[in-house]
Amino acid sequence: MAGLGTRFLPATKATPKEMLPVVDKPAIQYVVEEAAGAGLSDVLLVTSRSKKAIEDHFDRNPELESALEAKGDDARMEATRASDRLADVHSVRQGEAKGLGHAVLCGKGHVGDEPFAVLLGDDLIDERDHLLARMVDVQEQHGGSVVALLEVPRDQVDLYGCAELAPGSAVDQGEEGDVVTITGMVEKPDPADAPSNLAIIGRYVLDPSVFEVLEDTPPGKGGEIQLTDALQTLAGREGPGGGVRGVVFRGRRYDTGDKVEYLKAVIRLASARADLGPDLQPWLKEWVESGFDDSMPTHAPVE
Repeated sequence: MAGLGTRFLPATKATPKEMLPVVDKPAIQYVVEEAAGAGLSDVLLVTSRSKKAIEDHFDRNPELESALEAKGDDARMEATRASDRLADVHSVRQGEAKGLGHAVLCGKGHVGDEPFAVLLGDDLIDERDHLLARMVDVQEQHGGSVVALLEVPRDQVDLYGCAELAPGSAVDQGEEGDVVTITGMVEKPDPADAPSNLAIIGRYVLDPSVFEVLEDTPPGKGGEIQLTDALQTLAGREGPGGGVRGVVFRGRRYDTGDKVEYLKAVIRLASARADLGPDLQPWLKEWVESGFDDSMPTHAPVE
């Protein structure tokens, strides 16, 4: 998570991009909630020097809690305490932004010899879709490593890592419907050379053998240590720790690293909430039907 968040400047000049609010929670809280919901109670945040606010968010704030308690504001008290009750949250700093592979390697001392999940802070998976839990199940059943895949238009594959599938492991003919065997991966390929239109999105369940591979992985595309390069090695390895499978995801994903997609995420998640949707949805419908008339009131008229 050591990126600088330059696409959201000036908002991210002093605020980590992972702390930008999505409705009324920072984006990173959705990610930790997803991990906790999949049964992962130990969470390691890979941060950087400018991102102490992320660590603070998952700690208690006694002064704020005392103020809310004095006012009898139980609802906001519970909302404030929710983040520090989610999981046992730790942090480690990535001194330099050397790529996702390097960020994963920063967690080696914490993870040990157990399989572990990697969740990128820019990718939000709707809580109604249980992608991570499914990936954990696949890893427990088959071993090796598991990545999340998303079908994208072929002209967009150069924005992602791209998966090459084993012969006979087509998307609609996977071993278990949504599970495919991966034989290779390419980081941000030219669309003309891409082996498929299956993009690797920000969810991984990895065998700990990935650490030794990352330690020997030289910088790749962009001069960074690419996790896809290490997974490419593991995909061709037989025996313990070897093999990579993909879970093809067809649910709701929000890319909060892109301005337009971030706004879509806020609107969709707010519209789905019981406390906000009943007021927001009719207004959105009216505004769309007005042809996005900027003069339309943003509130209901007072009768």
